[in-house]
Amino acid sequence: MPQQLIARELQEEPPAPAMAMAGALAAHGGPNVAAILFYGSNLRSGSVEGVLDFYVLVDRLVDWHQSRPLALATRILPPTVEYWELPWQGHILRAKVAIIRTDQFIRAMRPGSLDTTLWARFAQPVMLPHARDAMARQMVTDTLAAAVTTAARWAALLGPETASAPAYWETLFRATYGAELRVEKGERGASLVSHAEARYRALLLPGWKAAGIAEGPSDGDLLRPILTGQQRAAGRFGWGLRRRLGKVLNLARLSKAAFTFKDGVDYILWKIERHSGVRVELTPWQRRHPILSAPFILSRLRRQGAVR
Repeated sequence: MPQQLIARELQEEPPAPAMAMAGALAAHGGPNVAAILFYGSNLRSGSVEGVLDFYVLVDRLVDWHQSRPLALATRILPPTVEYWELPWQGHILRAKVAIIRTDQFIRAMRPGSLDTTLWARFAQPVMLPHARDAMARQMVTDTLAAAVTTAARWAALLGPETASAPAYWETLFRATYGAELRVEKGERGASLVSHAEARYRALLLPGWKAAGIAEGPSDGDLLRPILTGQQRAAGRFGWGLRRRLGKVLNLARLSKAAFTFKDGVDYILWKIERHSGVRVELTPWQRRHPILSAPFILSRLRRQGAVR
């Protein structure tokens, strides 16, 4: 079953930078924090440059945000994203930190979820730099196994009748990226799988079994899920609905982030400086009113050649 493989993965020690940032997040949230998950491109590369990606699972949103309106916004359209910086061993660690209530995170992994974002993301490799206790660790293990099961089910429904395990996962990730507003190229799904191909091979059949999908006669490296034509047709219809809804949800989250992304302006300016070499210092008024001042900031960046 996926739980056993995921449990072994979560026993791996996260890199020291991720542990340092997770320690700061756990100290900020206290016992309200059930778990902190580390994932994304820096987990795959092992680099301390760029931005580390975390999800923080909390019991009570208002205890983290210290704001009832912000907690309500997170509950209605999770997660809410924050930008964190932490001095560490002569570096500045930077992180995008997504906040979500634990029960919402668990529900998002169900096969019937219309939002593909979370289960697709957490079917990928994840580390656990912080768990409140053994119950929280088991909750994370079960929830990530559910994400793998949901992903494997959709990989079977959307994939060809016969293919290798990596090909099923590549089909799945192409589909999930297509259901979001993303800037990555189409081959992104293949690169995700190639980075941890042995892992994805090991997870596909347990994921099918957990999803109630039997494996038909195989031919060497080729696998065949047993699915009826009706099941495949229902899968295509269901995915079409998710693809259309996914872009709407992405737009809604982007709109929400304009008002709720804590220290988001610092993150954006850091990204601009990293890619263009142009550093912009904001006035106190601009920091308090980033949306109103955006046209003036953009005009300055264009004059300096940072954006076109």
